Amino acid sequence: MTTIAVLVDPPRPDLVLPDIAETTPLSPEQCGDLYAAMTRDVVRTITTSGGDLLVNFRPDESLPESHRRGEGTAETEIREVVSSVVDDARFERQVGETFAGRAGNTASHLLDAEEVQSVGVLTPEAVFTARQQVDAAAMKIRTTETVLGPTTDGRVYYAAFREEIDFQDAYAHPAVESLTDRTLDMGNNVDFLAYLPVVETATDLANAVTTIRTRQRAGSRVPESTAAWLDEVGLFADADGDLQLDG
Repeated sequence: MTTIAVLVDPPRPDLVLPDIAETTPLSPEQCGDLYAAMTRDVVRTITTSGGDLLVNFRPDESLPESHRRGEGTAETEIREVVSSVVDDARFERQVGETFAGRAGNTASHLLDAEEVQSVGVLTPEAVFTARQQVDAAAMKIRTTETVLGPTTDGRVYYAAFREEIDFQDAYAHPAVESLTDRTLDMGNNVDFLAYLPVVETATDLANAVTTIRTRQRAGSRVPESTAAWLDEVGLFADADGDLQLDG
């Protein structure tokens, strides 16, 4: 079984989804709410898959000083978000100064100290990840040392490891190439999942809104917490692809 670490920041204004807060009609507070909704959807996906969920939270002391609220509050905030989806999730603190460092420390600890078979790394921004991708990655990682889920602009929405790599700058842009090179440097192999979108930028969000609205009309699967939040705030993409708030 793959242990899937969802790396989560506390959903605070100006900390999460900063590009979206700066370049769309959404306020920083609304971006925090959107991030929380996406967190619930990603956690829900793991609980319905064959993976073993680990919520890997970023503690207050590792945040920029302007975003700190006191020891333990980050975990409390994230637990509150996750508890609406699952009551008995396992929580562990993130360790490291960069995302690559935090992801690497988590993967290395699980593979070495806990001797898990494989580790997957997800973030709330990978909100379109479904059970199919998680289970497909679990199958591929049995015979391949690294499995990557590529998305636009050379980014990745998912990364799974059966053996450690050198995580120093492993997520440097383009992350899919950097992670691949780190794996090949170890003499190991890489396999890939199908492309999926993520939600990190204004362009990502506009595409996500259109995708979710289209799927809703067609009766197809959508990330339900995110879709409900979009309905609540009335966010839509106009004919030019620009994001607008209804009313």
